Amino acid sequence: MNKVLITLIRENQEEIVGRWLEEIKSIGHEKGLRIVSDQLFINTSREFIDLIIVNIDQTNEARSKSLNDFSERIIKLGWQLSYITEGLQKFRAIIHNWMKEREMDSKEQMDIMLEVNTWIDPIVNHMVNNYAGSWEHTVSMQKIALQELSAPLIPIFDNITIMPLIGTIDTDRAKRIMENLLQGVVQHRAEVVLIDITGVPVVDTMVAHHIIQAAEAVRLVGTKCLIVGIRPEIAQTIVNLGIDLSHIITKNSLRNGIEAALDMTNRKLVETKVEEIRL
Repeated sequence: MNKVLITLIRENQEEIVGRWLEEIKSIGHEKGLRIVSDQLFINTSREFIDLIIVNIDQTNEARSKSLNDFSERIIKLGWQLSYITEGLQKFRAIIHNWMKEREMDSKEQMDIMLEVNTWIDPIVNHMVNNYAGSWEHTVSMQKIALQELSAPLIPIFDNITIMPLIGTIDTDRAKRIMENLLQGVVQHRAEVVLIDITGVPVVDTMVAHHIIQAAEAVRLVGTKCLIVGIRPEIAQTIVNLGIDLSHIITKNSLRNGIEAALDMTNRKLVETKVEEIRL
């Protein structure tokens, strides 16, 4: 690193830091970061600028560790990546303007700015990569969690299970539904399985096709399948699309579906009256 640049930065560090902190405030307001306390914002920004300046002559190993630690804390705080990237660009601009004020000759300015670029650009790349890796990991974990929760098979009575579906059904989720159904009915030795679509907002041709496929697959392993939660608007959509559900038992509510499932397994719901005992 250019020794002149290091000396200039070290000797004028407080002035540069002061200017940068003023500039970074505008980024905080724009990105909604001032929702946190002013003191936390100032402390974090001060740590950020100190990190940039210390980074100027650190070893690669020390540089990588300090950048990793800082980016991890920023990500946990939920601060946007633009806080990092725009903050570094502001720092670059401050150094450039600061040199202009000191009336350095153009060649010296050019040499120093080239050094600044070779100093700042790797920091930008490192922080962006950290953010990308963290968000990819987070999204991946959330996707796995959603997949695990997207098609649960729940036993409600002996030999009767239910799969409540909520939200949009795409091809990947339809595959998960099929796998969970087939594995679940065997595991729970279910004679009847209810697919509850009360929480499915839209039933189009693709969704209906996936549900029919699931019902047919269950039937092939010897289990009866009922589709419950057929709301009037969904029934109308199914009719308009010309989808044939005549070979599948459907019910308009979960209660009616459970009653039908109990009947299929030679059981029924019985209301009992509890007599009041007077002392």
